[in-house]
Amino acid sequence: MIKLLVPFDFSEQAQNALDLTTHLSSKFDNVEITVLHVIEVPSTSGMGTMGGGEMIPEYENQIFFIELMNKRKQQFKDMENKYAGNKYRLNTKIVLGNAFQNISSAIVEEDPDMVIMGSKGSSGMEEVLLGSNAEKVVRTSHCPVLTVKANINPDSFKKIVFANDFREDQDELAQRLKNLQKWFDADLYLVLINTPGNFETTRESTARIKTFVRKYAIEHAVAEIYNSVSEEVGIVEFAEDIDADMIAMATHGRTGLVHLFTGSIAEDVVNHAKRPVWTFKIK
Repeated sequence: MIKLLVPFDFSEQAQNALDLTTHLSSKFDNVEITVLHVIEVPSTSGMGTMGGGEMIPEYENQIFFIELMNKRKQQFKDMENKYAGNKYRLNTKIVLGNAFQNISSAIVEEDPDMVIMGSKGSSGMEEVLLGSNAEKVVRTSHCPVLTVKANINPDSFKKIVFANDFREDQDELAQRLKNLQKWFDADLYLVLINTPGNFETTRESTARIKTFVRKYAIEHAVAEIYNSVSEEVGIVEFAEDIDADMIAMATHGRTGLVHLFTGSIAEDVVNHAKRPVWTFKIK
């Protein structure tokens, strides 16, 4: 069974992600889609006997949340009816609390093969201070995450850019990448970004990409070397130059102070690229 998780906040971006998910799922047998909606609840933190905080909605908000919960339940019931009768099975789930924490919990509990979620992206000070839920999910998820910003037709997908340094053994990443290619029936553009601070010859870079292709039996692939001022800029620009349909890459999932000072190329690309971005956290 293929299990897909779609965080859903009733935004345009979330609907774009769901449309992509259902369109893809209709092509395969035995697919289960879980659509997760998180109702964020303002809370006060009180220390219980076990020392933990407790979520306590204020009294004046209780009627509002009851009405909102009833509205969301009806919307999800309508959604289930809308998508009934297809090859895939669509389930809906509503939870209360913090969006990122509940999405993370669902990933652990559901153990999906992929998370597909909408993203608005962020930039500037907003990116530094807050980031997006999509960015945080990309950083922490143990399964691949596909972020979607626009309404796209997966039938038109022809080119997937896979950006990597191709230096180390990446068995699980390579298998996941091949599965992604199979899902979309697209060609792979294996690109290494050459930057001034990390320069190497085309011969060296090309040799590593070819080794990667042979070792993992990658088919329908093109090797590319692209020169740019930084990895992030190079990935986005290369995808634009060849009019790619998707960007795929790995993330190391750094958190805390290490993430604050070093950042993450994958998360930057998720924020700034207009195209769908598939990421997988390597250990």
